[in-house]
Amino acid sequence: MDNAIESIDIPGLKKLKSGKVREVFDLGDQLLICATDRISAFDYILPTLIPKKGEILTQLSIFWFAATNHIIENHFITDDVNAYPAAVQDYKDILRGRSMLVKKAELIEIECVARGYIAGSAWNEYEKTGIVGGVACSNLKKGDKFPTPLFTPATKSFSGHDINISFEEMKKTVPAKDAEYIKSKTIELYNYAHDYALERGIVIADTKFEFGRLNDKMLLIDEIFTPDSSRFWDKELYDKERSLIAFDKQFVRDYLLSTDWNRNSEPPELPPDIVEKTVERYREALKRLAR
Repeated sequence: MDNAIESIDIPGLKKLKSGKVREVFDLGDQLLICATDRISAFDYILPTLIPKKGEILTQLSIFWFAATNHIIENHFITDDVNAYPAAVQDYKDILRGRSMLVKKAELIEIECVARGYIAGSAWNEYEKTGIVGGVACSNLKKGDKFPTPLFTPATKSFSGHDINISFEEMKKTVPAKDAEYIKSKTIELYNYAHDYALERGIVIADTKFEFGRLNDKMLLIDEIFTPDSSRFWDKELYDKERSLIAFDKQFVRDYLLSTDWNRNSEPPELPPDIVEKTVERYREALKRLAR
């Protein structure tokens, strides 16, 4: 697809990881993180690219890293490609706008999820068990707002689906003091961004974070408050109709659910109109939140 980036390779530079969306290069005590235009759903990387998606994700993360630095330090160093190491200077045109130079931290292998509203896997869990993240709930409807945001950690899977666990289970993997700190910062970050976004016409229903440790200090890493890591709803439609119109990749998930794809085989191509509408939603999120 024109103007879309499927993968990034830099000869002579070690690629540490190629994830569902991001390519991560090792620069010693720093990492170069590049967001492609790939999109994933139901644990598959889809065969269709979403033009400019990687740039939108990167710009939103950079905005939020700056906006939340008073809550917790993060790994972001710069997105100025001219300040990148000499080894990548020949690739500035590809990297510009969709990459970040960051501090290298030791990953805490837990997806840290904050839920202000019930949707997604939390709703599925509640329908089956009446429990969300180890907390018993009652009389909830899809899209309802929780009295206070919930912290629902999950095991981090690099190939399959993340599995929701309780906070007590998390403390078996992460030292109790670190777990309490991560939980506190997850909710604080969510509350800050939720209130900010609400004033700009977006409900952040839920989001997820990753944390890392560097020199005994906990850092916020990866991406934050993007349409890939968060559930964004239109506030006006939510208030009027309880409509959960999304500015995130739920739109793509919903399309795939409307097809005859069984989710146990390679996913189908996305039609041009679905690609275009997805780009529009991502752009709208960036426009409302970061500009």
